[in-house]
Amino acid sequence: MPISHVHPDPEILDFRPNLIFLSISNVKNWVQTNECNTLTLLLLHIHQPQFYQQEASKLRRQIRDIQNLNRHILGEALSSLNFKELKNLETRLEKGISRIRSKKNELLFAEIEYMQKREIELQNSNLFLRAQIAENERAQQQMNLMPGSQYESVPQQPYDSQNLLPVNLLDPNHHYSRHDKQLSN
Repeated sequence: MPISHVHPDPEILDFRPNLIFLSISNVKNWVQTNECNTLTLLLLHIHQPQFYQQEASKLRRQIRDIQNLNRHILGEALSSLNFKELKNLETRLEKGISRIRSKKNELLFAEIEYMQKREIELQNSNLFLRAQIAENERAQQQMNLMPGSQYESVPQQPYDSQNLLPVNLLDPNHHYSRHDKQLSN
């Protein structure tokens, strides 16, 4: 046995003789596949109008069925349905209504949760603002009590505790001087 044909590792083979065989085999497969594809394409071109007519007919039928289903869901054109079809339609509608109500409730609960969080935030803001007002009022009173203060005494305006606005802004009787009245006329 010649040494060139025997090799200690059985996974390493000499592919040269097989290469020609593989190439011929691949070419034959390619030609057969190409012939089949060409024949299929040729048949499609011959029967193409018929294929498109069948597809168009199928699509028209599907559109008609969907339109009928929509009418049935809206409660229209029910006279063509038998008892079993009406029962199936009713079951489908009940399931659909159930899903709609579930989604609606989910959205409502999310909105309620958001509003509750917003209410807490607003209450906290309100408490903070009230604390600031009280702090400012205390500081102003302390400034007014200091003897010989360099600050001019500014009259403190009472606040409406609900709206946090000075009370005199809510009073409709504004007092204008005679000069102001003449300018406005």
